[in-house]
Amino acid sequence: MIKKFAGCLVLITFCNGFSFSQEKKPDSGFSFGAGYTGDMFANFAGGIKTGTTYLGMATINAGFDTGNAGWWKGGEAFVKLANTHGGEPSANLVGDFQGVSNIEAGNLTWLYELWYKQSIGSFSFIAGLQDLNVNFATSENGAVFTNSSFGVHSSIADNVTSPIFPLTALGVNLQWQIKSDMMWQIAVFDGTPDDFENNPYNLNWKLNKTDGYLAVSEFQLAKSLLKSKTGMYKLGLYYHKHIDDGIVDRNYGMYFVGDQQLTDKLSAFSQIGLSPQTMNLHHHYYSLGINFHKPFEKRESDVLGLAVAYAGIDGNGLGGETAIEMTYKFQVCENLYIRPDLQYVINPAGTETKLPNALVGFIRFGAEF
Repeated sequence: MIKKFAGCLVLITFCNGFSFSQEKKPDSGFSFGAGYTGDMFANFAGGIKTGTTYLGMATINAGFDTGNAGWWKGGEAFVKLANTHGGEPSANLVGDFQGVSNIEAGNLTWLYELWYKQSIGSFSFIAGLQDLNVNFATSENGAVFTNSSFGVHSSIADNVTSPIFPLTALGVNLQWQIKSDMMWQIAVFDGTPDDFENNPYNLNWKLNKTDGYLAVSEFQLAKSLLKSKTGMYKLGLYYHKHIDDGIVDRNYGMYFVGDQQLTDKLSAFSQIGLSPQTMNLHHHYYSLGINFHKPFEKRESDVLGLAVAYAGIDGNGLGGETAIEMTYKFQVCENLYIRPDLQYVINPAGTETKLPNALVGFIRFGAEF
């Protein structure tokens, strides 16, 4: 653990003049980036057992803009590779259902994204290997938190095979910018992508009738409920179909995401996920959070956040799970942040055994270049 923290301190040296984040060669159209996120984790009480571990995620990516290259306007290509390594706190220490760390995936190296996007007027079309949570069901304020549910809702991640971290899938996405503050998009993805056991690097893609499909539609409204403030509201529907041992399996649901600026320093967010109780043990999800920006006078990029996520589960003999998270993002420099994080998990529901409430802590650090 000490060695890992020392590695974090070494990264701070990159703040002193070493930055190539999304650097572009003049008129080449190419851009490059890299990032690293590390979690020094401890389970202080409850869950499966107390203990500490470390987990990390490294990414590299490259983009190409056809307009900047002098070819044609509106074209973008993107590729991203990822590696996760280290411990698995939810699986081995906490036993929670929602996932206390949104980078937990075990030891993997894989192709994360590979897509092409073409924009023509108010329309954009994206085709290729995509992460659903990049364009759908995202909350700007929820992104500061570590628990996985504050990304894509657990009601989606648990109930249908969806192309989200770590396993993405082939898909097509059509976006329509109706007005400057109004957008609609629809996407169709491979309904049953091969898992890492059968496709260890996510390079072997297969499409067949039994895989079925996942269709997602989302409407976005970039308007505020309060005068002179900003807001973003999203309403989404999804439908999943695939064939399992000759039986056609269907599932569907809806979700809501709301981000609202309250004052110059305060912003709030909420998420709701609903799906039929007759088809899903986990059929409702709710979250609520608030972020305090610039908590100290000379810390303009820092954020203090507090949020609660509830996964409603029936029929498992354990009941639902509630995660309460408090975090502070300390922006060391443009490329580096350190974020202490505390979570209290009430009724961890990720195992078949009733577990005591868990108190966990992180020191997360992230670097982007």
